[in-house]
Amino acid sequence: MNANRASEVTAIRGPMLSFRADPWLVPESEAVEYESDAVVVMENGLIREVGPANRILPGLPPGAALTRWKDHLILPGFIDCHTHYPQTDMIAARGNDLLDWLNRYTFVEEQAFADAAHAREVAAFFLDEQLRHGVTTASVFCTSAPESVEALLTEAVRRQMRILAGKVCMDRNAPPALLDTPERAVGETRSLLARWRGQGRAEVVITPRFAPTSSEEQLAALGALAAEFPDAPIQSHISEQSGEIAWVNRLFPNDADYTAVYARHGLLRKRAVYGHGIHLSESELCRFAESGAAIAHCPTSNFFLGSGCLNVRGLKNPARPVKTGLATDVGAGTGFSILQTLNEAYKAAKMNGVSPTAFQLLYLATRGSAEALGLEKRIGTIAPGMEADLVVLDPAATPLTARRMKSACSLHDQLFALMTLGDDRHTAATCLAGTLHLNRKPKSGM
Repeated sequence: MNANRASEVTAIRGPMLSFRADPWLVPESEAVEYESDAVVVMENGLIREVGPANRILPGLPPGAALTRWKDHLILPGFIDCHTHYPQTDMIAARGNDLLDWLNRYTFVEEQAFADAAHAREVAAFFLDEQLRHGVTTASVFCTSAPESVEALLTEAVRRQMRILAGKVCMDRNAPPALLDTPERAVGETRSLLARWRGQGRAEVVITPRFAPTSSEEQLAALGALAAEFPDAPIQSHISEQSGEIAWVNRLFPNDADYTAVYARHGLLRKRAVYGHGIHLSESELCRFAESGAAIAHCPTSNFFLGSGCLNVRGLKNPARPVKTGLATDVGAGTGFSILQTLNEAYKAAKMNGVSPTAFQLLYLATRGSAEALGLEKRIGTIAPGMEADLVVLDPAATPLTARRMKSACSLHDQLFALMTLGDDRHTAATCLAGTLHLNRKPKSGM
């Protein structure tokens, strides 16, 4: 990939789409911001100015590098708010259900990540794949080995990527080689929090894998750690499959439901993101809304493991809206493509009797995921002062989409076809903190 230096004033020009608000909750006319010929000016890793080309171009500093993306689309960089980089090499592995899949593949694969060299090699591949697909931020599960976190964040800082990464904490119901203790879980996570504070755009996440693999003592210890670091992000899993939910009920018989387990231990709050949440009750959704915790929608994973179809419309009840982001969940998910994840999110919604718009779905992959992660003041929107993380899409990158775009009758029609038919071939470029990485050269001049 080619790159320019983020310290210089640079700009990109082309059609631009961003979001002011949540189109699930307000009219799209209030939520969607579209400019058919925009210029985004970037300096020192931030967006300096953005607006119509006829207003911005006269004020560009002399010699500022300007790249034009005619007939493309500039969006906020995609945000993957729940994924597992150690599962990269076991993606597309067949399992009977979630628990069988974990035991047969995941727990075996993750044991290799105590080897720092192996972890670094996989981390580098994983981040390059995300970048190639237009992902500029991700919240990532590592393994119980601190080396796995070190490897990922080292590679992320080298690329200027905003990556949130967590040492997976689990002290039961997993192979001995992957188990820690309450004391180790807290000590190693605290050390990582201290080590990576202020290092690039890296951030460490408090990460119990899910309730069944943590004892009462470990959950309590992690809850105390979360209280010690009130702004730290938290990530885990919840209500993915019926067998898992029944297991939680047996392990925690005194809690009313799955959500109550996390809430009782102080792990349900703002910046806490829980993967899946397919089978949450209305009472649980109310507690998510009240606490500010979020759900990561993982449709490709949910379909692949037969877990179910999340009803995003149900999460976005205006009376108690739950923060919701989009996630690939590699490797139960079936790829790194956010566009194909949106394709599957549409199908999941249709199975619940809902036909979401392309704007509603793209919001989940940008500002929605930023809000889920508590980062909406930094990423997820194209506006002055925001971090200059962008993706440039080519709607006509393949013969089929080029033909389809000729018959697109509106911006929405174009976007809907792109998220249904698109993949990594449609990512023309990404910007990480203002540095432009090219997958392919612009088709047109300035």
